[in-house]
Amino acid sequence: MGHQRTLLHLYTYISLLTLSSFTAADDAAAMSKLLAALSPAPSGWSATTACCNWKNLTSLSLQSNSLSGPIPALANLSSLQQLYLDNNNFTSIPNDFFQGLTSLQILTLTQNIDLAPWSIPTELTQATSLVTFYASNANINGSLPDIFASLPSLQDLRLSYNNLTGPLLKSFGGSGIKNLWLNNQLTGLSGKINVLSSMTQLSQAWLHKNQFTGPIPDLSNCTSLFDLQLHYNQFTGLIPASLMLISSLKNVSLDNTELQGPYPKFPSGTKVTLDGINSFCLTTPGLACDPQVTTLLEIAAALEYPIKLASSWSGNNACNQVDFGYLRFAGDNHHCSIPDALTNMTSLQLLDVSNNNLTGLIPNFASTLKLVKSGNPLLGINTPSGGSGGNSPLGSNGTTNNGNPAGTGTSGSSVSPGMIAGIVIAVVTNNFSEDNILGRGGFGVVYKGELYDGTKIAVKRMKSVAMSSRGMKQFDAEIAVLTKVRHRHLVALLGYCLNDNERLLVFEYMPQGTLTQHLFHWGENGCSPLTWKERIIIALDVARGVEYLHSLAQQSFIHRDLKPSNILLGNDRRAKVADFGLVKNVPDGKYSVDTQLAGTFGYFAPEYAATGRVTTKVDVYAFGVILMELITGRKALDDTMSNEGSQLVPWFRHILINKDNIPNAIDQTLNTNEETMESIYKVVELAGYCTTRESYQRPDMGHVVNILCPLVEQWKPTCHEEEHTHSIFHGEEDTYGIDPHMSLSLTLEG
Repeated sequence: MGHQRTLLHLYTYISLLTLSSFTAADDAAAMSKLLAALSPAPSGWSATTACCNWKNLTSLSLQSNSLSGPIPALANLSSLQQLYLDNNNFTSIPNDFFQGLTSLQILTLTQNIDLAPWSIPTELTQATSLVTFYASNANINGSLPDIFASLPSLQDLRLSYNNLTGPLLKSFGGSGIKNLWLNNQLTGLSGKINVLSSMTQLSQAWLHKNQFTGPIPDLSNCTSLFDLQLHYNQFTGLIPASLMLISSLKNVSLDNTELQGPYPKFPSGTKVTLDGINSFCLTTPGLACDPQVTTLLEIAAALEYPIKLASSWSGNNACNQVDFGYLRFAGDNHHCSIPDALTNMTSLQLLDVSNNNLTGLIPNFASTLKLVKSGNPLLGINTPSGGSGGNSPLGSNGTTNNGNPAGTGTSGSSVSPGMIAGIVIAVVTNNFSEDNILGRGGFGVVYKGELYDGTKIAVKRMKSVAMSSRGMKQFDAEIAVLTKVRHRHLVALLGYCLNDNERLLVFEYMPQGTLTQHLFHWGENGCSPLTWKERIIIALDVARGVEYLHSLAQQSFIHRDLKPSNILLGNDRRAKVADFGLVKNVPDGKYSVDTQLAGTFGYFAPEYAATGRVTTKVDVYAFGVILMELITGRKALDDTMSNEGSQLVPWFRHILINKDNIPNAIDQTLNTNEETMESIYKVVELAGYCTTRESYQRPDMGHVVNILCPLVEQWKPTCHEEEHTHSIFHGEEDTYGIDPHMSLSLTLEG
C-alpha cells in the first residue's frame, strides 16, 4: 500500500512540460539515480519506466513512505520546484544535494531523524526562488550559513529540533522571512537577537529553548508580528515598551527567562505567558519599580544587564538577596565602560571586572574600594559617546595615566566616528616595535597590531616628513574614499588617528602580504609559487574591486596606482585592492587632466603619461599590465633584463605577434596542461586588449569581470557568490550587455 501511495504521489505531483532533449536526459538520469537509492523501491516504478522521459520535472512528493538510505543528488533537476522528502528514514545527504536546484520553491526535509549530522551549505543560495524550507528534526549541526540575504524569496524557514549553534546572522536582516522557527536546539543558539529589529516582514518568531542572551530588542518595525516565542532563554533587561504597542501581536511567551524591571502590561487581546523564572520587581502589571531598584537597573543596563546579577536578584528591594558590598563580573565578556553610577553605591567594597573587554575611563571610586581590572587592556582609555566606540573595534581617542582616569572621569572632547587614540594604536603595535613591521614605502611604515580579542590589524604610519601639503592630501583622500566604499575585494579601513604630526591609518590585516611577494619573491618568503588557478582567481578578485570603484559604488573613483604591491592576499590567497591615497573621483566629463603625474612607472597608460589625461581606462591599462605579470612572472619594469625585455608591455606585445611564442613566455613555475593553456591564451588576449594604446579600445572593468568569470568557473570558488553585488547595494541587476562566451574581440566591437 505504501509503495502504491508513493507511485500515486509521483504521478500526481510530477508536472511534464516540453523542454530540450538534453534536459530530458538529465532529468531521466537524475530520476534513475533516485530510484536506485530508494529503499524500498516504489512498486511499479522501474528503470524502464518512461514517464514521458521525466521532461521538466517540477514536483516530487515522497513524504511519509519510510524510505531509507542516502538521498541521491538531484543536481540535474533544474526545473524542480517542489520537493517533499519529510517523514522518512533517509540516512545521509550528499554534499552536492543543493547544487543546480535553481527553480526550487518548496523543500521539506522535516522528521528525518536518521540522517547523519549535516550542515546547510552555501549552495542553497542557487535556489533564489526558494519560498519554503522545512528541515525540523533533521539532525542539522553547526552554525547557520550567513546566506539568507541571498534568498530573496524565502518566507518560511523552519529548522526546529536540530543541533544548531552560534548566533543569529546579520543576513536575516536583509531577508524577507515571515515565519522563523529555530526553537528547541539541542545545544542551543546563542548571542543577542538584535537582528530581529530589521526583519520587518516577520510574522512569527519561535526562538524558545535556546541560549539567547541580552535584552529583547525594539521590534516596533515588525508591524505584522503576531506570534513571539522567547521562553526558556537567558534574556535579561527590561521588556521594551514598544513590544506592548505592536497591535498585531496576539501571542507572546516570555516565561523562564531572566527579564527584569516592571511587570509588563500588554493589551487585553494579547495572550501572554510570563510564568516560571523571571526577575520582575513586582507582580502587578504597569507599576513602576522602587527608585533604588530603578537605579540598580540603570547600573545593570550600563553593564549590558549581566546574567549573574539577573539570576541572583529579583523583587522590589534593592538590598534583597544580593550583597552589594561585593560585585563580581569577571570573565563575562562585557564590551562596555564601568558605569559612573557605581560610585553611588557606598556599601561597595569589591568590584571585580577582570578579563572582559571593558573600555573607557575608570570612575572615581572611594579609596576604600578594591577594583580588580586586569585583563582589560583598553580600560582607562577615554571612550567618549559619539566617538568611534561603535564604529571602530579599537575604541576611541583619549588619554590615560597608568590606567587611572584623567581629570574627573568624564569623557573628553568629542571626535568624529572612526578616530582612534594614538595611545591605543601604540599599545596594540607594541609601541611601533621593529618586530611588528610589515613593510615600508615612500609614505612611511606599515605595522602589525593585535587587539585585546586577538583580532589582527595593519597600521600605516605616515612619515612626518611626508606630511607636506601633498602628503596630507593623500592621507585625507584615503580616508575620504574608504569611508564611502566597502567591498569584499577592497581592503577595509577600520579607523585613523590625527595627532599633531602623527598620521595613522588602521586597516584590516591581510596575513599573506602583497601579490608582489607571491609573484616575484615567493622563494625568499618560503612559500609555494602561485598556481594558475590562484592567479586567475586573484585577477577576478582585483577586477571586481576595481569594477566596484568605477561603476558600482555610490560615488565612482579611479584608483590611479594599481600594481601588485597594492594588492593584498588573505589566508586563502583571495585578493583585495589597497592603497587609496591617489584615488580620484571619476570626472563628470569625459576626462580630467593631472598637472602632476601620480602613480608608478610601468603601469602608466600612454595617454596619461603623455598628457596627464585621467579616465577609468588608466586603471584598465594598469590591470592589463598586472595580467601580464601574472602570466609571465616578470615585473613591469626590470633593470636586470636586457633593454629589449626590461619593459614588460612592449616585450609582451612582441610576443603576441605569434601565438606560438606564448608557451615560452609564461611563468616557468606554472604546471600547464591543455585546459590551463586554453585559459592562459584567453587571459593573454585580455591583457593585450586592456593595454591597447587607444583608451577607447580598452574594455571597461565590467567587461573584464565577465570575461574572467567563466575562466574561474572551471575551478572553485564559483562566480555566483558575487554576481549580484550591485543588486544588493542598489536594488537592481548588473546589465553589461555582454556575452561571456563571445570572443573578446567581438565583445569589444559590439
